[in-house]
Order: sequence, then C-alpha cells, then structure tokens
Amino acid sequence: MHEKTYMIEMLDSISAIEPSHWATLVEHESPFLDYHFLRLLESTGCTGELAGWYPQILVAYEEPSSPEAPKHVVGALPFYVKTNSAGEFIFDWSWADAAYRAGIDYYPKAVVAIPFSPVSARKVLVSPDLPEEQRTQLGKAMIAASMEIAQKQDLSSVHYNFLQPDEVELFDEFPTYIRHTMQYHWQNDTASGQGEPYKDFDHFLQRFRSKRRANIRRERRKLKQQGVTTEILRGDDITEELMATMFGFYLNTIDKFYYGQQYLTEDFFLALPEYCRDDLHIVIAKQNGEAFAGAFNLYKHDRLYGRYWGCSKDVEFAHFEVCMYTPIEWCIEHGVMSFEPGAGGEHKYERGFEPTKIYSAHFIRDFRLSHGIERFLTQERAARTQQIKQMRALNPFKD
Repeated sequence: MHEKTYMIEMLDSISAIEPSHWATLVEHESPFLDYHFLRLLESTGCTGELAGWYPQILVAYEEPSSPEAPKHVVGALPFYVKTNSAGEFIFDWSWADAAYRAGIDYYPKAVVAIPFSPVSARKVLVSPDLPEEQRTQLGKAMIAASMEIAQKQDLSSVHYNFLQPDEVELFDEFPTYIRHTMQYHWQNDTASGQGEPYKDFDHFLQRFRSKRRANIRRERRKLKQQGVTTEILRGDDITEELMATMFGFYLNTIDKFYYGQQYLTEDFFLALPEYCRDDLHIVIAKQNGEAFAGAFNLYKHDRLYGRYWGCSKDVEFAHFEVCMYTPIEWCIEHGVMSFEPGAGGEHKYERGFEPTKIYSAHFIRDFRLSHGIERFLTQERAARTQQIKQMRALNPFKD
C-alpha cells in the first residue's frame, strides 16, 4: 500500500477548525460530535480549566502541494487532557486509586471522547472521501500521534471511550487494552436483529411476557388517571424559555442524588436552540396542564439519544414514561431504528432495552499500573460477556 503523508496538528479549541471542514468528518455520525455542540461546551464553560477538560483536538491534513495551498482536513480526534475522571462514564476511579497507592501520578491523563456524553459514536474521525486503505492508515497515524503527545506531555494514559465496534481493530498493533462495558439500547426490531420494525407501541408490547406487558400498561394507565400527559417538542417549538425550564429540571436531578455533579451550565442549555435546534428532541410531562418533568434528547438520522432527565416534583412512573415509553412510541411512529437512553439502569432492561456491549481502548504508560489493569480487564471482559449472554437469555420478551 502506498503510504500517504499527513500533517497532524494539535489545536486547543475546536473553534480553530472551519465548521465546514469538521462537518465533512462527522456528517453521518452522532449529533454529539457536531461542531456546534462541541463548540458550545467550550464557549459556555462546560469544558476548560474549571471543568478539568482541556481541548487538544488533533486534526490531520493532507500534505499541501505548496506552502500557499490551503489545508485540506481529512481526519481528527476529539482529544482532551483531563485532571480528573468526571463526566467520562467509562469509570476508572479504581485505577486512579490504585495508581495513587502505588505512588504513580494518574493525572493529568487524556481521553478521546465526547465530554459528558456516554454515547456510542466514532472517535477516530476520517474523511469518507479517502479510500479504505488510506482511512485505516490515517486512523492509525492519529492514534500513534495521540500516544506520542501523552509521552511528550507526561500524561499517564490515553483512554479512547465509547468506540464503534469496527474501530477496535485499529488498536490491534498498539500497546492498548480493550475494555468491555455495557449499556441498554432499544432496537426498533421485532426479533432482536432478525425482524421487522414495530407497527405501533402495542405491537412492541406484544413481544413481552404477559406479566411484564401488564405492568407497563398499568404504569401508563396510572399516569393518565393522575392527569399526566406528555408531548415531544422539536424545531421551532424549542425556545430559550423551554431550555431554561429543562435546565431547572437538570439541576433538580443533580441535587436529588448524592453522586450528582453539574457538568453543564445554564448558558449551554440556553444556547442550544440557536445552534443545535434541528438535533434537539425534548419530552415534556404535564400534570393538569402544568409542566413538571422533562427529558433532553438528541436525534440524528435513524437514532435517538437520551441524555438528561429531571422533574420539579415526584410522580410515580413519570420517569419511565418521559424517558422510555413516550420516546419509544415516537421512534416507532417516525421509523427511528435505535434509541440509546444513556448510562446505567436495569429498569431499562425490564422495559425492552437490550444489553449491549460497549468498547473502549486504554493506553497506560507505566508498566506497574498497566500490568494490573490488564489482569483486571481480562477478568472483566469474560464476566461481561457471560453477563450479557445470561441477560439476553432471560430477557422480558416471550421469544
């Protein structure tokens, strides 16, 4: 294979890249990778010094034909230097603790990830216009460059989080360890990859065993009896006032749980309608006409992503309706094929979200730490594979 030459630069802000150049890399990818979403995280203070997320975006250019020729962007990595492990959702707190006890500095480290977003999306971004062999070559070149940066900046590690399954192969020749974690994803498929899309919500419920199906219907019925209704807002219906309400719900959820941590600012929420309106998908719950709960989702192509939920008062079963049932109903009506509701929650499994393997890759510089992590991940991968196998065998579906 003819090896092409690429220039790889490190930029301290995505704003240093032309939006149109970035768009060519992420056109068919997750909305969390969109230029304006990442730019808003920077400009509204969600990332940066106070957050411990320092943008160091790696960008690859084709070698220009002359010094005067414009640079042609062909690849990128969303690379961030971190001084903590907050907002990553591929949890490595125990690794940081082990490093501390061994006298090893775990921070600063680096992640190739979308800040505060536990969503599956391509992280090694390469122009779709390149031939496949060159795409692979460039992808590996950017991974190698990220590891060189870790060496030069004395970073303990680089963590490539929420990779797409086919990206894992790019790491075969590097000294990285592959980790398997798990999320629950809903598929618009009557037979888990072998069937047709659902016709409506009742058609979806027919897949469940009778007891589980009756429980879901009971939950929805009780909400109606309490005067609860839901609506989905998109496009011009999403206003700054609505996003201010959503921010209030977001803060209520953070305050409710001891582990809650505010990652996003009010300015971020308020700016979303101007810059990311087409991707926004907001579910609002009302009781007797008054909004009391909501979910902040993003939508692109044939996939819906659930992100934040909150409420101003507790109403039994409202969380399930706002975060699962209403979005599923919408996905079926609009032919959306997948719904990723975010991290955690076995309650999702009981309501039709299937266990799905999540991949990450980890480059650990200090062999004293990497040796222990390798043993841990070998055991964790085996346990995770067995867990998913067992859960799929015992799923709530009657087939």
